[in-house]
Amino acid sequence: MRAWLMDGYEGVEKLRLGEVPEPQPGPEQVLLRVKFAALNPADAFLARKMYPANPSLPHILGRDGVGDVIAVGSGVESIRVGVTVGILRCEVGVEQWGTLAEKVVVPAKSVTRIPTGWSDEEMAGAPLVFLTAWQALTQWLNPPAPPSAGSVLLVTGASGGVGVASVLLGKSMNLTVVALSRSAEKRAKLKQLGADFVFDPMENKLLEAVMAALGPRKVDLVVDSVGGALLPQVVTVLGYGGRISVVGRSGGMVPKFNTATLFFRRNRIGGVSVGDFTAQEAHAAWEQIVGRLDALGQRPQVDTIVPFEEVKMGFERLGHGPMGKVLVRVAD
Repeated sequence: MRAWLMDGYEGVEKLRLGEVPEPQPGPEQVLLRVKFAALNPADAFLARKMYPANPSLPHILGRDGVGDVIAVGSGVESIRVGVTVGILRCEVGVEQWGTLAEKVVVPAKSVTRIPTGWSDEEMAGAPLVFLTAWQALTQWLNPPAPPSAGSVLLVTGASGGVGVASVLLGKSMNLTVVALSRSAEKRAKLKQLGADFVFDPMENKLLEAVMAALGPRKVDLVVDSVGGALLPQVVTVLGYGGRISVVGRSGGMVPKFNTATLFFRRNRIGGVSVGDFTAQEAHAAWEQIVGRLDALGQRPQVDTIVPFEEVKMGFERLGHGPMGKVLVRVAD
């Protein structure tokens, strides 16, 4: 079968399209003919050894996808050949071969039917970013649960995959959502998706603008995928007990961060790791996500679909900041 192969850790620019033996499902596994795969920043990080994984080489990237079940291994009873399924979080694309291939083996416990009314494309790019956003929003309570209705959520990098997911899930939780995006066109789209306030993070008086919009309120929760010089500004608008869930670092290292800014309002910063979800937890979270999107009348956002032969072009689009997900059409 054809697959995009990663021979080393020199970046996605060095991926090559080649031939590998067709995988076979083992016990409790299913074999999918991939229809759509999704690209994620974590793929590019892994390709530069900036991700905590050490797969055997050559490796095949790709964590999300939709495909038709064409074979099942022993012990699989709940899934039959011929159905179309999506992939929830698992080791596919991390330690195991991923979806940037014509076929992929997936644990049977990590696939799910496409929600009613969703397209294959909408399903293909949704699981990783929505599960990440779900964890970012719910991880601060014990047991994990959505924040209180009426709380203020600020989302940096709001037009990216996790950003859009955070905006939509935040609105499903009746939060006041503040979204940051450098693009005027994307800010308009985020308003359409339900964001209450949108701002350009590069504007000179960002903090003043955010605080003026919120009035006496402060930000209760941040989903941050940017980091960099923006993070200290984000800390400034936090209220007492405000939390920051860190999901990415597209803005690079945080310069000259003063930890004393966290002291007197008891602010907290915590990382997000969607890999911590068990298969059972991922399915439970996914059920919540689908139900909330249905209640909102919203669907995952697809920015671009590239042909299988143009995976590198898809990664270029991902690096330029899409509005939603970048997908790869593997097969019709």
